[in-house]
Amino acid sequence: MLLDNKKVAIIGGGPGGLMLARLLQEKGVNVKVHERDENRNVRQQGSTLDLHEDTGLKAMQEAGLMEEFKKYYRPGADKMRIADKNRNVVLDDHGKKPEEDFGNEHFRPEIDRGPLRDLLIASLKEENVVWNSKFTQMKPSGTGWEIYFENGTTTYADFVIASDGANSRVRKYITDIQPIFSGVTAVEINIYEAEKNTPNLWKLVNDGKLFALEQGKTFLCSTKADGTLSILIGIKTTEDWITNSGIDFKDKNAVAEWFKKEFATWKKEWQEIFETNEISIIPRPMYHFPLDQQWKPLSNLTMIGDAAHRMPPYAGEGANQALADALELYKVLTSNLFVNMEDAVGFFEKRMCARASEITEITLQQTESMHDENNLQLLLDFFNQVY
Repeated sequence: MLLDNKKVAIIGGGPGGLMLARLLQEKGVNVKVHERDENRNVRQQGSTLDLHEDTGLKAMQEAGLMEEFKKYYRPGADKMRIADKNRNVVLDDHGKKPEEDFGNEHFRPEIDRGPLRDLLIASLKEENVVWNSKFTQMKPSGTGWEIYFENGTTTYADFVIASDGANSRVRKYITDIQPIFSGVTAVEINIYEAEKNTPNLWKLVNDGKLFALEQGKTFLCSTKADGTLSILIGIKTTEDWITNSGIDFKDKNAVAEWFKKEFATWKKEWQEIFETNEISIIPRPMYHFPLDQQWKPLSNLTMIGDAAHRMPPYAGEGANQALADALELYKVLTSNLFVNMEDAVGFFEKRMCARASEITEITLQQTESMHDENNLQLLLDFFNQVY
């Protein structure tokens, strides 16, 4: 096996990195995940994830984690409502959506990010996750890399996998290809104890998902098992909008004033989200990498997930593609089909880029459709075809 007697370092403990570590660990590979979080108890932000049969669930099955996954996924969390700007529910698939189960290609079970991360961490040996390891730089050392972390520690690895997300610090060691702005900026909001703090919106979402959209704007909600309501507010902007808007996104009241003006024609009840202090707010400009990106493969370094192919979230593909990357890279590195690491990495990256290009193109089409002036009707037309 190509990884015999090699030290492998995965930078970043997201779903893709942890899945890859699990798969390699089960093959006896000397692998460590270096994660910037101080410990495993750091709160996970973001909406729930729906895993797809041919990507995320396939990786779970290969890793021997399907039974654990079934303990933590949230039946019914995929049920959705679509509403207009006046809070009129124009489509409700609660009680209408066909019942599906594991093995059905259309079944996309939902799981919160925290429980998914927890089950992946629990599948690893304790010593194989190194916490409080925020990557700063790495330097060539022999045939591998010396890796430096913000806490002053260093480590050597023969092979490094960048799994450190959309703003990867490791990617630049592979390629200087820059991301492209999608034309959409989102404001991610999390409301904690939402049933108490935003009771009307919590009731409207109905323990599932809510897509409210009109006039080129989106207000997407999903509930989490811990009582959090995750919200993604999307609008079309220029690339420098966050900087030039003058909004202090650390100031809830400033964001509330912006929302009140930006969504002035929307029913004022949407402003309920700013009536609580149990809130976090993060602006997120949406980028993607070029559809035709490619680079020269290296024998000691590659990347997976958003580090390799970041994309907007409007097709629900990010985590699934990261898990697919993990599975495919594992199969390549543990096979006997390649005589050297450079050939193996090149084979993997060519296939990954081709797959990600197709998914990114679909995602960009959906991002554009979701923020079209006629977005509500376009989404209704799509779901009317499904049902």
